[in-house]
Amino acid sequence: MSDDFQVRNMVLNARSRPLIDGDNRAAARAMFKAIGLSDADLAKPLIAIANTWTEVGPCNFHLRRLSAKIKEGVRAAGGTPLEFNTISISDGITMGTEGMKASLISREMIADSIELVVRANYFDGVIAVSSCDKTIPGTIMALLRLDIPSMMLYGGSIAPGNYRGKNITVQEVFEAIGAYANGRISQAEFQEIEAVACPGPGACGGQFTANTMATIAEIMGISPMGANDVPAMSDHKDAVSFDVGQMILTLIENDLRPSQIVTRQALENAIASAAATGGSTNAVLHTLAFAREAGIPFTIDDIEAISAKTPLLADMKPTGRFTAIDMHQAGGIRLLAQRMLEGGYLHGEALTVTGKTLATEASFAQETPGQAVIAPLSQPIHESGGLVILKGNLAPDGCVIKLKGDEPIVHRGPARVFEREEDAMSAVQSQQIKAGDVVVIRYEGPVGGPGMREMLGVTAAISGQGLGRDVLLITDGRFSGATRGLCVGHIAPEAMLGGPIGLLQEGDLIEVDIAARRISLLVSDETLAIRRTQWTAPAPHYRWGVLAKYAKTALQANDGAVTNVKM
Repeated sequence: MSDDFQVRNMVLNARSRPLIDGDNRAAARAMFKAIGLSDADLAKPLIAIANTWTEVGPCNFHLRRLSAKIKEGVRAAGGTPLEFNTISISDGITMGTEGMKASLISREMIADSIELVVRANYFDGVIAVSSCDKTIPGTIMALLRLDIPSMMLYGGSIAPGNYRGKNITVQEVFEAIGAYANGRISQAEFQEIEAVACPGPGACGGQFTANTMATIAEIMGISPMGANDVPAMSDHKDAVSFDVGQMILTLIENDLRPSQIVTRQALENAIASAAATGGSTNAVLHTLAFAREAGIPFTIDDIEAISAKTPLLADMKPTGRFTAIDMHQAGGIRLLAQRMLEGGYLHGEALTVTGKTLATEASFAQETPGQAVIAPLSQPIHESGGLVILKGNLAPDGCVIKLKGDEPIVHRGPARVFEREEDAMSAVQSQQIKAGDVVVIRYEGPVGGPGMREMLGVTAAISGQGLGRDVLLITDGRFSGATRGLCVGHIAPEAMLGGPIGLLQEGDLIEVDIAARRISLLVSDETLAIRRTQWTAPAPHYRWGVLAKYAKTALQANDGAVTNVKM
């Protein structure tokens, strides 16, 4: 072993030496040798591979393949990879059931578990591998807490399904539920859509939460530019994974940490990219969570200001025409970044995990001739981004609505009040919801749910019945990016904490004025004051266990619904 190699290792493995070096660490070395590591392996930097692999659903099903390539890259660069696993909840599978309450809570557990394993084992660096809605933010939150050289690799998008010559995603399955209930499609058509929508591993194919957060991770710099948007089952994803494994050693050598990457400018870039791609409203929740983990002042008012000045450039499902793979083939996230930088919508000097600035990374973009996914700056799809923050007497601390730009500017209608998602879904399927109604689903917030269930089933069923533009939906839970229509979510404060949404009564008039950024309950202050004196919080759904623990510690949606409050 050369002197130069030993000197380099002394720099790169400094964090892991308290676990490995010295006579008093012989027992630890013995246990590592029991799994096949040698003294030479233990002398190298120890690299954690935090994998979110699971057999439950397609999103993360292929991540063992990618982690194997990552480990090859780590070894080729002179490190010793050690893989461990953490949990994952499939939103698509649990949607519409009590199980969906576990989804957001899993984000906290993912962050907690990665933090614990890495702190316990003194790793020199971390590569997190994620692929679905909560594993992406959960892994990034952990990296922010640990603040050692690290990065996140997204597993990639699923290929689109093909239904009678048309590309479809799981979104069309949810909409088919409503269409079938309404007699708009036959049982045979319904079953055919179900059979072809998800053709293999990878995360849901539109600009839903997973692909929105994968875009954010690259633009924010915590994932290498050009890595995340490579499709899940592409051979190039293997090569990207190998490269990521090699790259971690360079990060350690340069001591490049998340605190140098995820800055205020990076968070602003993140929200701008979500707005420009018509991304999920969950981008608001998770970016606020990143800010809280990093200790960076950042609010929903900042998000509104950024989205308002950022044009919608990417024509992505569910509100647009194209899938994430289409975007990759058009030029990918790198092309999006280049376009946005040309328009002055991103901070180009922000640093990324490659050691290069965002502007430098974007300069390597190659646009596919004739592509129609990412619009030119001269012809944006809409002049402002798709994420809009509303405030008013129904949501004093704010709420989120996602727009494409062709929705009604004002919606006023009677409240149809439901205390849980299942009751609302039953009303929709039995065709009790009519044009003009305002469907309110409450007690689904961070504390009341607990866990802010995402209610794609209700929104998609309404769209499937042809009412997407005529019915307004409101919740203190979540209506995410996978919606076509008027959906207001993340209302704060939530009903369980005495928020005004808990004072609503059946038939109350509600008005949303998008231009004014206002959401109003058209009931007098005096009437609301009387109702408030008569209101009492219902009993919690869970009195012990992990869901109860989350309900006792979670902040509100306008603070990212996090549990990690700095002391």
